[in-house]
Amino acid sequence: MTISFNQARFFTSAFELSQLPPDEGAEIAFAGRSNAGKSSAINCLTRQKNLCKTSKTPGRTQLINFFSLAEHGHLVDLPGYGFAKVSKKLRNHWNMVLSSYLLQRDALRGLVIVVDIRRGISNLDQSLIDMMGNQLPLHILLTKSDKLSRSAILQAVDSVQKQFTSPRQTVSTLSALNRQGLNLLEQTCHQWLVED
Repeated sequence: MTISFNQARFFTSAFELSQLPPDEGAEIAFAGRSNAGKSSAINCLTRQKNLCKTSKTPGRTQLINFFSLAEHGHLVDLPGYGFAKVSKKLRNHWNMVLSSYLLQRDALRGLVIVVDIRRGISNLDQSLIDMMGNQLPLHILLTKSDKLSRSAILQAVDSVQKQFTSPRQTVSTLSALNRQGLNLLEQTCHQWLVED
């Protein structure tokens, strides 16, 4: 079975858990700090420039956005975390909604954690990794790799890989600019959805 990621279409948005679509089929969620390149990664994967709204302003994604892959399930863009200008009340709301979604959603097949390769894994990224434990396959996607030299990229990947011992935790790089590393991301997402 081949999944055409380029046929992804916007499906729905949710602010509350009650607004989530039915918990069925297969989903892959993308999480990451504000401005790590999450929306750009989804656009790159689906080969669509404007499927996800990208912005230079951190904290732009304020809803859980679902993108339909025809009968193959959904890609899910989660709100970026670690953005200081969000009110405490909204931050608490998102912490509750996101942890409930990530820990209780049966349809969730894997989580892509998007990390800016120049910044490495932050404390917030690590908290998310620790919270997920071995519950779900995790893929650390080091974005903006075009900003570094080849040796610096290899060093960054090596440093992140050393932190993970589980075969359910994988690492790769992506440049949304020149699509370098896209095939690995595609393979990972394809595998998770097909295993269903």
